[in-house]
Order: sequence, then C-alpha cells, then structure tokens
Amino acid sequence: MGMKAKAHHHHYNASGGSGGGGNGSESSSSTSPSPPPSPRRHSTVPHCRRKLRAKPISIVSGFLLLRRFLRLLVVLPLLYVSGLLMCVGPFSGLLGHTPLPGSVYRSHEMFQLLWPHIQADNSTPIELSSVWRFRRKLKEQKPCPPSASGLQLDSPGLTGYLIVEVNGGLNQQRSAICNAVALAGLLNAVLVIPHFEFHNVWRDPSTFTDIYDEDHFIATLEGHVKVVKELPEILMDKYDHNISNIPTLRVEAWAPVRYYTGEVYPVLQKQGVIRIAPFANRLAMNVPPPIQHLRCLANYEALKFSSAISNLANKLVERMTEMSSRTGGKYVAVHLRFEEDMVAFSCCLYDGGEAENVAMNSIRQKGWGEKFKRKGRVTLPGLNRIDGKCPLTPLEVGMILRGMGFDNSTSIYLASGKIYWAEKHLAPLLKLFPYLHTKESLATPDELAPFEGYSSRLAALDYTVCLFSEIFVTTQGGNFPHFLMGHRRFLYGGHSKTIIPDKRKLVVLLQNMSMSWKDFKLEMEAMLTESDRKGKIIPRVKKFTRKSSVYTYPLPECSCLQKHNNTQIVPSTHS
Repeated sequence: MGMKAKAHHHHYNASGGSGGGGNGSESSSSTSPSPPPSPRRHSTVPHCRRKLRAKPISIVSGFLLLRRFLRLLVVLPLLYVSGLLMCVGPFSGLLGHTPLPGSVYRSHEMFQLLWPHIQADNSTPIELSSVWRFRRKLKEQKPCPPSASGLQLDSPGLTGYLIVEVNGGLNQQRSAICNAVALAGLLNAVLVIPHFEFHNVWRDPSTFTDIYDEDHFIATLEGHVKVVKELPEILMDKYDHNISNIPTLRVEAWAPVRYYTGEVYPVLQKQGVIRIAPFANRLAMNVPPPIQHLRCLANYEALKFSSAISNLANKLVERMTEMSSRTGGKYVAVHLRFEEDMVAFSCCLYDGGEAENVAMNSIRQKGWGEKFKRKGRVTLPGLNRIDGKCPLTPLEVGMILRGMGFDNSTSIYLASGKIYWAEKHLAPLLKLFPYLHTKESLATPDELAPFEGYSSRLAALDYTVCLFSEIFVTTQGGNFPHFLMGHRRFLYGGHSKTIIPDKRKLVVLLQNMSMSWKDFKLEMEAMLTESDRKGKIIPRVKKFTRKSSVYTYPLPECSCLQKHNNTQIVPSTHS
C-alpha cells in the first residue's frame, strides 16, 4: 500500500523529526483488558442434544485455551521485568537480592582500588601512530556517475522549485541538506537554500549562511543540481511573500524513490513549487547510484563551513597539534555526552545519591514535562546500564584509554557541551590525562564570543578538531559520531580510526571489584583491537540493496571523490 502525499496550509509540526543526542521516537502499545466472563446459564437443553454439541464446545474451549496461552506470553515477560526491577531497584539491598552484573555504577570505587596500580604501571605505552594495524586495500578508483538530472522522469527541463524545512542539531541538519540535494536531482527540481527551523532543544537561530559557505555550496553543485538563494519574485508574489503559505507535503520517513516519482513529482509539475516539512530522514538509503553520488558530493565537497567557523576551527586544530608535540603532533579526540540534560534523559543512576536523583527529576520535569511519568512507563536505571544506554562518565573514558595503553603524556581533546557537575566528574580524568584540552581552553574568550549561544556553530568547531585527530572516541552514539566516522572513512582510506567502547561489556567489568589492573588492561586491549577491525569494514552494497547509512559508511559509493594521492590532509580544504 503506497504512501499518499498530504498537503497542509500554515501547519508545521516542530517535533516531526528525530533529535540528536537522546533522539528517537517513542513507541507505545496498548492492550485491551479482557471482558469479564459471562454468568453461567442453566441449560435447558436435553442431555442427548448436549452430547451432539460436544464437538463444537471442545473447539471453543481450544480457542479459549489458545487465548489464555497468548495472554501468558504477554504477562510472563512483564513478570520477568518486574523481577528484574526488584533486583536492580533501589530496594534490592533491603530485600537481600544481589544486583545484576553491570547494573550498578561502581566505577568510582573501581578507580580508587586500581589507581595505585595504574600509577605503578611501567609498561611501554602505545604509540598513537601505531594504534591502527588493520589496513584496507584500496580498489581501483572508478569515475563518478553521470549527472542525475531528470533521472527516470519524462520532463526534458527543470520541473519546479523544492523547499525543505531542516530541523535538529548540526548533523541532523547536514543529513537533511544532503538528502535535499539528492531529491532535487531525482525530481529535476531547483533547490532553494534550505531553511533551518528553530528548535526548543538546541535553541540555535543560525541560518544556512551562518553555518555553511552558501556561495561555495551553489558553485560546487552547478551542473548537478541548480541551487538558488530564494524563490523568484513571481512565485513570492503568488504566496504573498510568505513561504509558509506554500502548501506543505507531509512525507513519511525513509520514503522510497518510487514514492517521490509517483506521488510528489506530479504535485511539483502542477504547482511549480513544493515544500516538504519536516525533512529529516525523508529519503530512503536505497537510491540509484547517480542520486547516491549527489549525497556524497553534497556532504564531502559542497558543504564547507562558513569562513567564521573554518578560520577558528583550523586555528584550534593547529593549536591542538602544537600541544601534542610529545606524541608527534597526534592527539585523541573524545566525544563526551555527559551534559546534565543527557544524563537526565538517560534515567541512569551514578554516584550522586539522593541529591543527584532530585536534580535529575527536576531537569526531566523542566525539559520533557510529564513524559517520564506517563501511566505505564517504567524506568529501570539498572537495565539501562546493562543494555549500554548510560552515558559514559569522564572517569570511565579515562580508565578505558589508560587500559588500552595510552599513557598520561597523551593529549586529549574533549568535544562536549557543559559537563554535568564538571568539577567533580572531570577531576579523575585530569589525574589520568593531565594534557586535557577543550575549545574553551584552546581559544581565547574574544575568539569564542561570537559563537556563544549558538550550539550548532560550537558543534562545528568540535567536529573539525575531532575530524583531524589521530584517534576519535565515541561514547554515546547519535548523529555527531556517525557523521564523523563516515567523514573519517572518506578521508583516511576507508578506516574510521574510531574507538567504540563495548558498553555492555564495560559495565560488567567496572562493577567487578576483584578484577586486577592487568586483567582490565587485557580486556581493554581486546576492545581496541575490535574497534580497529570494525573501523575498516565496508558494507557489501549491490544495486539498490543498501541498508546502512551512506553518511556513516560512505564507501564504495563515494570513493570516486576520494583523493588518494594526497599524503597530507590540510584542515582548511575540508569543512
């Protein structure tokens, strides 16, 4: 059953797209209570007739038994979860239950036990230049596919104008822009520079021009997709110079090519202009090669940060390189998601006691209202931790890296917002890695002043410094690390050069108070090797069979844009 394009006037749902850090849509299911059993009736049917009806009654009984069995399939998991709640809940100690492995945050206790052994460890540290041992053999570079204009369409010329509303954080916006370029190519439409919607979470009023070099974007796509800064005057007059007057198409997530060619294209031909809002994740990953190429072209060549962002970002990379002279100018970048709103959204428990619990409840109430108190919603902090959904603390990141063999002379760049209870939580990380830097420590107050209050512009600074690090560490997932891993694969011969800690395994290790530093190191070294192995993986992509994101795994489709002859990557040449 195909999707239908719905046109709306003057309506826009700001929460239509998924967010960045704690992103995702909530799904819920409802179960109708079974009706009470009917009162037993006194039968007046003769005995002989009851015997004749015995067979149908047995069939009905079978259906009743099947119904009860299916009901048990629903009830038993609920009972199981309830039992786990008793095990990992706050009353488990009173009830005498042993917490499930990995369900309780004890990393701070583990650190105190192992700290003397960490200090006494005189083993040879790992060299940053030799971390990545797996190499991918580069295949012969194929030419890029021809222009996609008018692909699979009958129209010989441009069909109309495409307007998209972009929401979310920096990299969700980036995804939508690249998808818009691809869609414009598919529909043979003129793309109007995307409009950034103000979002209550990020609260960043930045426009496209504030984040990206608009002229470079238009020039790079010339010959592939025509891009204009605004609608022509004749169309603006038609809609009273108000873009919101243009009928809005509501498109389902990951809509396939056939939907756009069959449902959206006729509307574009008829009206001459269409507006799609919201536009996050509204185009399937499975698209023809020429359309996929447009995504690559937009992401890796057309989208270049504005001069204000690029100039400061490149200075930060240079300063970070200078600060890392002890390790040959190479450094480790960590994307840390331990801001207070992230901690609150995760519903995880750390070592702050009742004061932390009260503070997190207050933040959840302020940011999400009654979302976490809805009827039937059960919050299980212990299970969240076991399932690897809790943000890593700065302490845990430090222990992971020291366990992997990085010593205290390693320079660390911390890409993050304001850390929750920073004075407390950053102290152990600084003990483990005293050469710790942030954009705030590398830039002067005057340099950062124009960026304050603009979360996407600040994120762009972090993105650039992380992009050119020798090692990138992701701790929580989301659009930021996924785009970075893809961009690094594109730049570094197919290898993401990224450490992805196995948090499900890690939480069990960090709760084991009998583990020695030697054994912990062996586990972390194995985790590093696994990150190295996975970093070079390229998904098998046949015609129209891509399941993974081209932004996280850009090869093989984007390989024609790679410049393999470059022996040194200069930050200023990239976004």
